[in-house]
Amino acid sequence: MRRRGVTVLLGALLTALLSFGVLNAPIPYVVLGPGPTVNTLGTVDGKEVIQVTGRATSTSAGQLRLTTVGVQPTVRLRSALAGWFSADEAVVPRELVYPPGETQQEVEQRNEEDFRNSQTSAETAALRELGFPVQVLVKTVTAGGPSEGVLKPGDIVTSVDGTPVTSAGKLTELIRAKPAGTGLTVGYTRAGTAATARITSRESDGRPRIGVEIDQQQPHPFTLSIDLGDIGGPSAGLMFALGIVDKLEPADLTGGTIIAGTGTIDDEGRVGPIGGIAQKLVGAKDSGAKVFLVPEANCAEAVRNPQPDLPLLRVGSLADALTALETLRAGGQPTRC
Repeated sequence: MRRRGVTVLLGALLTALLSFGVLNAPIPYVVLGPGPTVNTLGTVDGKEVIQVTGRATSTSAGQLRLTTVGVQPTVRLRSALAGWFSADEAVVPRELVYPPGETQQEVEQRNEEDFRNSQTSAETAALRELGFPVQVLVKTVTAGGPSEGVLKPGDIVTSVDGTPVTSAGKLTELIRAKPAGTGLTVGYTRAGTAATARITSRESDGRPRIGVEIDQQQPHPFTLSIDLGDIGGPSAGLMFALGIVDKLEPADLTGGTIIAGTGTIDDEGRVGPIGGIAQKLVGAKDSGAKVFLVPEANCAEAVRNPQPDLPLLRVGSLADALTALETLRAGGQPTRC
């Protein structure tokens, strides 16, 4: 009897140890959860998130909060089980966040670069909305290339076949829209005088080109910068752009409301989709948001993961977002997801 009791005790102990080992073994998944939210109109560590010098700024009664996703990179079975049963978290294969062949450090560095690029595009889109157009300047002309003898360094390229050139990316897009060997009517300004020229594109590196190196500028009589660390990825672009417009315009875009949102943004002001919308909605609700701005492409997923009393407003561009906020301030009903 004593021997049997010892055997049972040892068996139970071994089972417990094995269970503990299994539950604490790392698995190839990550857990996504609500990350911090930041008011782009406010301060972090005593510094304004959006900093402007050389021009008066306005103060808003409400908030424009960017949202983030927290990532638990090393997951054990115990944490994964908890995440699977959590309404606020998601357990996804590790390769969706950290692609094979890339280290965690490399992914984080890329996210930091995407974050910096999102700030630059947010500034460009916001300043364009405020009446400061982008200028696409010719830096150099390739010797023997299609533009030699036609364009000169310092020329501002304004159109291609009648379509306005609103950014460096737009110029590239317009040139590549037609096959190499196509004659293009290029509008430009030289020393303040507008002109047009016929330039035939040539193939180089497998793509149509006109043989110029360009630079993008956006002259404005003040300095603008964004100071926010410890956040990565491109999804804060929309909320940065809205924050810039709000600070530089007298009107309070928020109407005294806490507004959260997410979305990438490009130089043209187009809002793109992001990941982790379900977790961002939770973070927004926890931060007191009363409205959430959702990229069009994320609307279906957002509707499947609603938060109580948090309306979802659909936006496809910075202009859409500004219209939605104006409609809210006027007591109207913006377009919802």
